[in-house]
Amino acid sequence: MFARLIFESFRRQQRRKLLAGLAVTLGVSVATAMIAVATNIGDRINSELRSYGANLAVYPDSDALEVEIGGVNLRPATDGAYLAESDLPAIKGTFWRHNITGFSPMMPVQVDLRTPQGKSARVELIGTYFRKPLRFGEDAFTTGVTITHPWWRVSPAWPTDDSYEVAIGERFASVHGLKPGDVVTVSGLNLKVAGIVSTGGPEDHAIIAPLSLAQQILGKPGAVRRVLVSALTVPEDDFARRDPKTMTPEQYDRWYCTPYVNAIAHQIMEAIPRSRAEQIRQVAQNEGIVLSRIKGLMMLVTVAALIASALAVSAAMATAIFERRREIGLMKALGAGNTSIGAMFFTESALLGLFGGLAGFIFGSMLARQIGLWIFDTQIAIQPLLLPFVLGIAIFVTFAGSAASIRRAMSFDPVFALRGDA
Repeated sequence: MFARLIFESFRRQQRRKLLAGLAVTLGVSVATAMIAVATNIGDRINSELRSYGANLAVYPDSDALEVEIGGVNLRPATDGAYLAESDLPAIKGTFWRHNITGFSPMMPVQVDLRTPQGKSARVELIGTYFRKPLRFGEDAFTTGVTITHPWWRVSPAWPTDDSYEVAIGERFASVHGLKPGDVVTVSGLNLKVAGIVSTGGPEDHAIIAPLSLAQQILGKPGAVRRVLVSALTVPEDDFARRDPKTMTPEQYDRWYCTPYVNAIAHQIMEAIPRSRAEQIRQVAQNEGIVLSRIKGLMMLVTVAALIASALAVSAAMATAIFERRREIGLMKALGAGNTSIGAMFFTESALLGLFGGLAGFIFGSMLARQIGLWIFDTQIAIQPLLLPFVLGIAIFVTFAGSAASIRRAMSFDPVFALRGDA
């Protein structure tokens, strides 16, 4: 009899049940999409944020001075302190090597330049990698400013590493009338201008050259002033800011095995002798803020969609129960208790939640995949374990939306309900 009452309720109130089911489906679809996106594209968002530049600076541990370069506080090496270029591939040998997207060594040197027109100028030449193929153990990889500084734009092309080509900052090129294809003389070397680079920073007034060329001019083969590292990290929390020296072994293992920016910096110092690595706080902190706000926005959209679904379910259930007040009165007159009445309506709500949740999971999965392709240009993988979680949300939403109406139905007086006065 109980099952028949449930069946008849769905058969006789198809429109009401359909409206309630659609409300659950829409809310759960949005929730499924947001949860799937949030759990799949964290690394993708972090990769997009990496376009802001490197978030770690590595320099010799004998540094003591501070200087601001491009609005970022860094500690450059002193005149006699350098890192060994041969040690740099070990950066990709750390525990979080797959989170390190790239690194760029920097070797600045002041030079005298002579243009093809015979004009002389004092300018900074910055030696670095562009797309340098390297190897650590059996792992081969490519790194350089094209990876760590993706917002730098060059026309028509970057110099090749280990060549006698340079890129000229656009402001310096404009002042001195230089263009791609020109040959300039720097410290007795004839260098071809491969391209004009625009960075929006002090590099626009400088020359960008292969690292080997800067080392040759300075007379310091195999030396590097500093290294800028771009790494995928998670936002810092109170635990991340703790001094690892004060941690227990268990806490240290947890800290070491979490991609906090300072944990990765610690591992880089382990890999490169006599080095010091620090986060560029303006970049790292902004990444954490942006990631937190994106997740907060997704959570807000999800909660708003579920609340809207609960309100729609509440309205549909209130109307459905009002239309069935005589049926409820008759059941009570025949001896049905409040428990039986409540169980019947909560069962209907649970079924609505299951059907609406299943449909919402299917449509939400499709929506998540489209969001991944349209916005993040990546495929969103829907985890099967998400289904029971989504169904639980759907049932909770229907219960939350139905509770007030069901409580009112349980309080009906059978006399007034049968007369239609309830």
